[in-house]
Amino acid sequence: MTNTTSPHDQPRRPHSAGPGPLATRDDQPPASTPTHRHPEPHARHEGQLATDPADQPAPTDHPEDQHTRRPPEPGLGEDQPSIGRRRRWAAVRRGHRLPAPPVAGSVVTAATAVSVALGGTRVLEDVSIEVRAGEVLALVGPNGAGKSTLLSALTGDVAVSAGTVTLAGAPLSAWSATESAMRRAVLLQQVRLSFPFTVAEVVEMGRAPWAGTPLESTDDDAVRAALADADVAQFAARRFTSLSGGEQARVALARVLAQRTGLLLLDEPTAALDLRHQELVLSVARSRAATGVAVVVVLHDLNLAAAHADRVAVLAGGRIVATGAPADVLGGDLLTEVYDHDVEVIAHPRTGTPVILPRR
Repeated sequence: MTNTTSPHDQPRRPHSAGPGPLATRDDQPPASTPTHRHPEPHARHEGQLATDPADQPAPTDHPEDQHTRRPPEPGLGEDQPSIGRRRRWAAVRRGHRLPAPPVAGSVVTAATAVSVALGGTRVLEDVSIEVRAGEVLALVGPNGAGKSTLLSALTGDVAVSAGTVTLAGAPLSAWSATESAMRRAVLLQQVRLSFPFTVAEVVEMGRAPWAGTPLESTDDDAVRAALADADVAQFAARRFTSLSGGEQARVALARVLAQRTGLLLLDEPTAALDLRHQELVLSVARSRAATGVAVVVVLHDLNLAAAHADRVAVLAGGRIVATGAPADVLGGDLLTEVYDHDVEVIAHPRTGTPVILPRR
């Protein structure tokens, strides 16, 4: 999956932002340090404008605040940047439309008759798919089938040569970069970070879209929950660059979870993980879906898709060849044809879930 820069609605970034997807994603303005907590928002509708903090009196620190501060998290000493004390983003956002809460079963994002050409080669051809709130949709298929390209089309990271992509009922072009980041969070295949940010700082970057909005008041809770959900809280004070590949992948997932959007787009999130953490990632995806979040996940492990996805879309040759419940789609004949290898599918003796086995 490529990370393509969009020239539209680019928020300004402070000079300290480092290179790589975590630091410079187009939909991720840099993290900021709130010195004042905003009240919880009332119920909002799609398109409601965010409050402009520039119109409010300048915040001041009161002496009593110092007696009610939370103690530092384990692994985060006083010499580490506090989760709730980041520099306020200099370019104050004006008039960004806050997202509405997800409605179970509603279409969150969709591709309609989408085709994509890269380097003069058609890699997606007339693909249509809807992603609904409250479901986990797995994209599976052999190498080069178009899974990551389809995900990139949904994020807007690659331009479509035909067809349309919508987010929250509107074309991708209708949303600014920040507004898109309030509605969907993206986990890339590869995560690169050059500067020595701590794990906690990397996860905080996921809260950047909410700076200057009432939801900024939930930053601390969102970051702490994401660190725990991705099983990286114990690494909070460590430098990201000191972690193993699998640990870095889980930190990247935590950043996406901290963003707290109604749509998660995950490109091969289990590729670098051990068995326990593969199951953890898909369990987190299912738990988010249970709260109304829509989840799209690219997977190579068909058994993970069969066990955790509500729907599976099988891609081959740049097209979707089957979509439906795992038990209906993951059949031996179809998979044998798609993967060009003899495949056997049996029912798990306890759960009845399809178990996919290559014939040897």
